[in-house]
Amino acid sequence: MTIRIALVGDFNPAVTAHQAIPKAIEIAAAEIGISVEYDWIATPRFDDGAAPILSGYDGMWCVPASPYESLEGALAAIRFVRENDIAFLGTCGGYQHAVLEYARNVLGLANAANAEIDPDAELPLIAPLACALIDQDGEIELAAGSLIRAHSGSDHLIETYRCSYGFNRDYAGLLAGQALQIGAWDADGDPRSVELHNHRFFIGTAFQPERSALRGENHPLITAFIKAASAK
Repeated sequence: MTIRIALVGDFNPAVTAHQAIPKAIEIAAAEIGISVEYDWIATPRFDDGAAPILSGYDGMWCVPASPYESLEGALAAIRFVRENDIAFLGTCGGYQHAVLEYARNVLGLANAANAEIDPDAELPLIAPLACALIDQDGEIELAAGSLIRAHSGSDHLIETYRCSYGFNRDYAGLLAGQALQIGAWDADGDPRSVELHNHRFFIGTAFQPERSALRGENHPLITAFIKAASAK
C-alpha cells in the first residue's frame, strides 16, 4: 500500500523540523509496513482554494515555521481536511493555525487572530508565550480520556519546542463543549495540544514530535497519524 501526505507550509531546509519530518514519516511508515509519498506544498498555493490540491491526498501535516507566507492559504488547507475527514497533524505553527481555523469557521469568531502577525488584534487567540521555548524540552500532562493520551499510551510526555507564540490560555474556555478540545497542558496551565473528536484523525501539538526522528526514534503520535491516513 502507498499513501500520499501533503506537507503544508513553506519549506526551508535550514529549519530543524523540516529536516526531521521526512525522517519521521519514513520511520512510522516502516513500522506500519506501508509506503508513504509526501509533497511539500507552499501555503500561497491554497489562496484560490484547497480542494483541487488536497483531494488526492490521504493525510496532511501542517508543519512548523510560521508565520506562513499565506495565513489564509494555511487556514483554507486546514479547513478542507477538517471538513472532509482527511487525517491531519499540525505541529507548532500547524497547531496554532488549527485553533485559529476552528475559531473563525466553526465558532464564528471572524476577528480571531495571530498576534505574531497582528500585534493589535482585538481577539489574540494566538499570543506571545510568557517565556519563549526555543529548542527547550518540557513536560506535558495529557488529559484523561484524550485522544493524544490514548495514542501515546502514557499520561505525560517530555517533548521539544521551538516557539514564541501559542494558544492563548485566556481563551481556552472557548473550546468548552466543542468538538475541538484541549488534549494536553503544561505545568503552567498553558494548552499544549488540541484534538477533534468527530474526525478520522485531527491533532495539533505545540511541541514538535518529529524531532524524535533525529534520534532515529519512532513517535507514537506520528505512527497514529500515518495509520489513520492509511485507513480506508
